[in-house]
Amino acid sequence: MASSITAPAPTKSDTAALRRLYFLRFAFATVWAVLVFASAHTLSPLGATLLVIYPLFDVACAVVDIRSAKANRGPVRGLYANVALSALTTAGLIAAATSGIPAVLRVWGAWAVTAGAVQLIVGALRRRRGMAGQWPMILSGAISTFAGASFIAQAGKANASLGTLAGYAFLGGVFFLVSALRLGQSDKADHVAG
Repeated sequence: MASSITAPAPTKSDTAALRRLYFLRFAFATVWAVLVFASAHTLSPLGATLLVIYPLFDVACAVVDIRSAKANRGPVRGLYANVALSALTTAGLIAAATSGIPAVLRVWGAWAVTAGAVQLIVGALRRRRGMAGQWPMILSGAISTFAGASFIAQAGKANASLGTLAGYAFLGGVFFLVSALRLGQSDKADHVAG
C-alpha cells in the first residue's frame, strides 16, 4: 500500500465526486433498510433480491471510487479489495438465501467484518494524506467489524431476523452522509482560505 500513501493530494473535483457518491450511498442505504425491515422475519423472493442487490451496489460504488482515485489520487488498493469482497458476498448471499436467515446472517457477518477492516484501512490512509471527512468512515469501518461478529453470533439464535441488517445498513448510510457533509465543509474552508 505504499503507492497509495504517496498518491497526489485530492483535487476539488475528487472531493466533489466523493461527496456525490456518499450522498448516493446514504439514499440507497436508507431506502434499502426500510424495504428490508418491512420483511425482516421472513426470507421472501423480494427479500432475497434485496440482499443480493446491496453488495452489487457496493461493487458499483467502489468501481466509481476507483475511477476517481486513478484520475485524481492514484490507485487505492483497498478499493480493489472491496470490489472482490462484495462480489464474493453477492455469490455467497445467492447461495445462503436458499438456506434461510441464519445462513444469510453468517455470510453478511463475514462480509461486514472483512469490508469493515478494509474501510478502516482506506479511511486511515486517506486521512493520512490530508483528505478531510474520513473520521466517520474510519469509525464506520470499526463498527462494521464488530457488527459483523454480532451477525454471526445472532445466526445461531432461534429468533434470527434480518432487522439487524436493515439497522446496520442505515447506520452505514448515516456515516456516508456525515462524511459527505464534512467533505463539503472542508471544501468551503479551502475556498475561503484560497
